[in-house]
Amino acid sequence: PEDIRATLERMAGSYWEDRLRNDWLRVLGKRGDWARFEAERPLFRMDDDRQVQCWGLMLDARAGRLPATEAAEEVRQLWLAQPDADEGCAAAARALRDDGHLGPEAFWQRARLAMEVGKPQVAAQAVSLLDEDWAHQLEAIARDPARFLDGKLTAIRPRTQEMVTLAIIRLAGSDPEAAAQHLERTRWKAQLTEEERSWVWGVIGRRAAQHRRDDALAFFAHAKDHFLPPLHLSWKARAALRAANWPLLLDTIDAMPERMREQPVWVYWTAHAIRAQGRPDRASAEALARSWYASIASPHSYYGQLALDALGRPVTLPPAPARPSAAELRAARANPGLQRALAAFRLGLRSEAAREWHYTVALHTPGGMNDRELLAAATLACERAIWDRCINTSQRTREGADHAQRYPTPHRDTVVRHARAIGLDPAYVYGLIRQESRFVVDARSGVGASGLMQIMPATARWTARKIGLSGYRPESITDHDTNVRLGTAYLKFALDAFDGSLPLAAAAYNAGPGRPRAWRDGPELPAEVWVEGIPFDETRDYVQQVLANTTVYAALLTGQPQRLRDRLGSTIGPRPLNAAADEELP
Repeated sequence: PEDIRATLERMAGSYWEDRLRNDWLRVLGKRGDWARFEAERPLFRMDDDRQVQCWGLMLDARAGRLPATEAAEEVRQLWLAQPDADEGCAAAARALRDDGHLGPEAFWQRARLAMEVGKPQVAAQAVSLLDEDWAHQLEAIARDPARFLDGKLTAIRPRTQEMVTLAIIRLAGSDPEAAAQHLERTRWKAQLTEEERSWVWGVIGRRAAQHRRDDALAFFAHAKDHFLPPLHLSWKARAALRAANWPLLLDTIDAMPERMREQPVWVYWTAHAIRAQGRPDRASAEALARSWYASIASPHSYYGQLALDALGRPVTLPPAPARPSAAELRAARANPGLQRALAAFRLGLRSEAAREWHYTVALHTPGGMNDRELLAAATLACERAIWDRCINTSQRTREGADHAQRYPTPHRDTVVRHARAIGLDPAYVYGLIRQESRFVVDARSGVGASGLMQIMPATARWTARKIGLSGYRPESITDHDTNVRLGTAYLKFALDAFDGSLPLAAAAYNAGPGRPRAWRDGPELPAEVWVEGIPFDETRDYVQQVLANTTVYAALLTGQPQRLRDRLGSTIGPRPLNAAADEELP
């Protein structure tokens, strides 16, 4: 402990001090060294570790600093949000259960969520906190849920209703129809509570909605909204949206937790449904819808731009705030945290540098830097062509957005030349690069995508052959000119293959062309409804961000007001019969 304390003091004020303190708190929590834990915890500025938060809440409840019921609910929420098995929240949940403040339903909810996303080991940890024997039983259920439900795993005891619930959830992941059939069986109907049946119908409905099935709402109809977790409600809302069932969409959004209802996505679709439904009369509905749209209208986000479109207002860029003064820039250049980050950037330690930078601008001081400090720090990053920090730091300003910082145009000659040479809108290319790499030339993803446009090696080879790029070698992918040439060429191939649809081409760029080929099958939908129904959260967010970026870049590059609708298009549906085949696109 003395060595750790001495090191913390040597690193005082740095990101590394706080990250080391985080690691130390985890060690202290695992050891149950609560005296030292309590001493270090108030000094942990980032406070971004759910395990540490859970241990802290447990101690707050024991010391009477927080009502035990309130602490238990916060621990429950933190634990349910943990993607993997952990020690901190599990230990805190067990302690609060032993003290009588957390019921067994929290442990079963944790197991359900884990089983639904294919993590039976996490589910086993949760149920083992109630009964260690149940963890072994759960492993058998996870291996063959159908066999358990058919009564063939006779060794499993006890056959609790929760074990049946977990088995049907597990089965729904691979065979929703079979899960629905089991749920309709008389013996399971009698054995499961209404809450348990609702949850399982929610799982089945979510799977059906993600596969764009017309019977998704029929599955959801078996469930009571107040029993459904937020994930299920979000997909019920998307299924209602796909069916243009406006009353059901509004009812589903109303059933969401308050924080969820206030998210821009559900504010926008609330307004859309109110306008489409036109009740109690068109004039009143229009006035109410416009008030909802106005609450989120902004050029800075996808739903904000959709709201501007709905209000008949184009995306225009306000004047930039006053440039940082000489004194403000001197203070930024002298900031120790920013200096440490810049030194790490110079040494090629990009990951460490980015963390130090973010800690300095957002976490070292409670609430983060103020707007003027942020603009000065962003200016410092822009001057050194550290574009990801330039963008991210400027985006943190609360008022007075500087769009030149938030949407920079490095390598403009290269991007514009290659885009225009093949009839591609440079704004679309910039919108995609900003989302892919934040203009980090040597960016490399965990799956091997490289460079400004994050091209996979196999895609780069295919594109090089298609465009006749002679002398291409694998290492050429990191050359920014070659990277942009290959990336723009592939993006144009994708755009042509998908009939000029920017949303479909962006989805293909992110998730591969095979998936959007399948996702466009079915009825023709308004483009924004189709985008909302993209089943992968990452790809949905990617498409939305690229389109919103593109709209802003178009305003910057042309100096003219823009509309997101012009990039979305009107509708998306099955490929036209006379469209060129796109099967070759990798």
